[in-house]
Amino acid sequence: MKLEVIDISKSFGEKQVLNGINFTVSSGEALGLLGRNGAGKTTTIRIIMQLFPPNSGEVLLDGKPIDIRSINIGYMPEERGLYPKKKVLEQLVYFAELKGASKAEAVARADKLLERLDMTEYRGVKLETLSKGNQQKIQLIATLMCDPDIVILDEPFSGLDPVNAMLLKDVVRECIDEGKIVIFSSHQMNYIEEFCNHIVIINDGQIAVSGAITDIKHSYTKNKASVFAENKGAVADLKKLIGGFGFVSETEEIADENTAGVIVTLGDGGISDLMKALADAGAPVRGVTAYEPSLAEIFVDYTEAES
Repeated sequence: MKLEVIDISKSFGEKQVLNGINFTVSSGEALGLLGRNGAGKTTTIRIIMQLFPPNSGEVLLDGKPIDIRSINIGYMPEERGLYPKKKVLEQLVYFAELKGASKAEAVARADKLLERLDMTEYRGVKLETLSKGNQQKIQLIATLMCDPDIVILDEPFSGLDPVNAMLLKDVVRECIDEGKIVIFSSHQMNYIEEFCNHIVIINDGQIAVSGAITDIKHSYTKNKASVFAENKGAVADLKKLIGGFGFVSETEEIADENTAGVIVTLGDGGISDLMKALADAGAPVRGVTAYEPSLAEIFVDYTEAES
């Protein structure tokens, strides 16, 4: 399957919420849909789910207008939508029956997913009695009850402890491996980088940047380098030494407790000039590479610069 969002725009009254959003995602892939609060992510998701139409543009599945009557979409919203006073199994079965499953099929599916997420013991209790993390797991199970072809996850790891986060990561990975289309929205960039090869960053209703994460990182900046020190004790001296090079405009220590080094912003010189200067000075260096920004840095720069 291939899902295409083609030039969609949407306004509510005089407020333009989306303006020309385009992206494509195929079976067995996860797309990171990113943006600050209010950027237009949720509106995009709702248009994909046909909760309301765009003012212009279209959403295609395998080249045809998407029809939710013939495709299963599982949506896990950031604001949870389950019934706190209903028993877990009761509402899981209810959601599956809404999608056309028989009661027997729904119970079997629910029990399989409850076991997969270590939640079998809670099948007969009211949702409100569960911890926030366990309620989150039940929400994911509800999302997957219809065995969806397209899975849309909005902040799925919010509030989870590391053990439950690992369990949910395994389930998300299984969805991708099973050939489902996964659209993943989160402000936790480490999860985006783990699951997604491609991202779309929306800001003020427009695409600020989109494409493969590796390509975006490689094209992001050409005037920075990472200089790795021989050990942490050498970083201060290395930073001072590099700061004295005339072609260096800025230095900062690498903010990673496992790595010792300096991020260098270059002026007129290039990395080759930096490497020569370090060699001539006999600097305590174990390596120099082109600087690769984190996804969080890219997100902040694009959303701040375009806002």
